[in-house]
Amino acid sequence: MSDMEGVSGIVVWEQVEGGAPLFEECRRLYTEEINAAVRGAKSAGATEIVVVDCHGAGKGWNFNSLIPELLDVNCEWVNHHPWGRYTELLEQGCDAALLVGMHARAGTPDGVLSHTISSTTWRNLYFNNDLVGETGINAALCGHFDCPVLLVTGDEATCREARELLGKNLTAVAVKKGLSRFSARNIPPARARQMIEEGAKAALKNLKRVKPYKPKTPTKITINLGYVDRGAQFKGRPGVEFIDPLKVVSSGKNWMQAWDQIWHH
Repeated sequence: MSDMEGVSGIVVWEQVEGGAPLFEECRRLYTEEINAAVRGAKSAGATEIVVVDCHGAGKGWNFNSLIPELLDVNCEWVNHHPWGRYTELLEQGCDAALLVGMHARAGTPDGVLSHTISSTTWRNLYFNNDLVGETGINAALCGHFDCPVLLVTGDEATCREARELLGKNLTAVAVKKGLSRFSARNIPPARARQMIEEGAKAALKNLKRVKPYKPKTPTKITINLGYVDRGAQFKGRPGVEFIDPLKVVSSGKNWMQAWDQIWHH
């Protein structure tokens, strides 16, 4: 599963927005970091590798940001599918997930382009008592199907966040250090790719190294909204209640039910 904001060299929105002048260069940076993870997985013995583009770039590039002709021949890829809704492979049985190019959750001072899904709607997101970002969402989705996340790449803040949630045995590769939300000290792309390749290979040596992330059941998902008008989309949904105008809670028998109640299909 891949996102774009955590790639080496990417620090501003104009680099990740479909159609912007800087976007084409950064699509290449994005694709090549994914290729590095594919090479690492292949060398570790993976027999089926599927890349899922999770970056919402807008317009026709939404979840369609990879450059197909540059993709490593040892993978297949899913594009233009709603984010967080590709579960076919997980349902069939998947040994491990690798998260490439992740960014830190909303409100992280040293998180490059830090946000959680939307910088205006989702101020904070909790799975029970766990404060999470998109790494946590991906991990919970995988964990629902007993698939562990073994690798996370991104900036230092993202790696720190991932280890706090998934444990110290997680393989985390930091390709940049956030100096602010819109600046970073970066590892040059060629070396960053080598680090990711080595990280993927090392992570897959032991598939039991990290347990699947499964929020306790029954599960409560809490959203602290950025603005009161953002709550309209959640009103009237089964299992969803407003604690106050800026706090929405979805309660379910497990994480997936609680998530389905608040995340659009």
